[in-house]
Amino acid sequence: MDRIYRIRNGMGGRYAVERGGNLSWLEGNVFGDYEPGAPVEEKGLKFMAPVAPSKIVAIGLNYRDHAAEMKKALPEEPLMFMKPSTAVIGPEDPIRVPTGVGEIHYESELAVVIGRTATRVKAAAARDYVLGLTCLNDVTARDLQRKDVQYTRAKGFDTFAPMGPCIAVGLDSGSLAIEGWVNGDKKQSSNTNQLIFPVDQLIEFVTAVMTLHPGDVITTGTPSGVGPLKPGDRMMVKIQDIGTLSNPVVER
Repeated sequence: MDRIYRIRNGMGGRYAVERGGNLSWLEGNVFGDYEPGAPVEEKGLKFMAPVAPSKIVAIGLNYRDHAAEMKKALPEEPLMFMKPSTAVIGPEDPIRVPTGVGEIHYESELAVVIGRTATRVKAAAARDYVLGLTCLNDVTARDLQRKDVQYTRAKGFDTFAPMGPCIAVGLDSGSLAIEGWVNGDKKQSSNTNQLIFPVDQLIEFVTAVMTLHPGDVITTGTPSGVGPLKPGDRMMVKIQDIGTLSNPVVER
């Protein structure tokens, strides 16, 4: 299994691949053919969000325990909404809490990174369109979500989509432990085998509506245990075989 990272290099980012425990600069096309190149000097690296998506398609209420926690009926089909690309930040970048918007919640999620243009993809072929998997924190202004009914404002603030630390290539999404931690305390603990709609079905559902481009992201929902974040906190999303996404929380 490869892990692909995007490392700050000058004004932009450069891809690197971890294979066999060795981190090397990626040679080739991350969305096509690539191979490890020269070794990466690992001192003082700044890791960025592993992709810069044109859009994030998010799925709500996709764990049975979270639906119960939110006192909502199980959906008959995936509940789809979107987060803007401007919400994306990388590992260790601060989540900036706006003033006057009420309670802010974390939501630990498995995210799917699309590897090739996808339109009307059937579930049986869905894996052919996946580059890999990563961690995402679907930060939410919960009071605004309740007020607005729809989710755009509550989930669309700048910095409300921390993502990373890497893209795990070749990893099966069917049974991965997922956890959310705040200030060293475990708040969420579940497994992706509890998803109501698994990844293959989500790709079929989403691509029946819109075309996904390489680098676009589908998030798969959060398990129970969501709760508040405040300035001074540190939030971590941990997913088995992918890694840990860690971000401090500050006031905007």
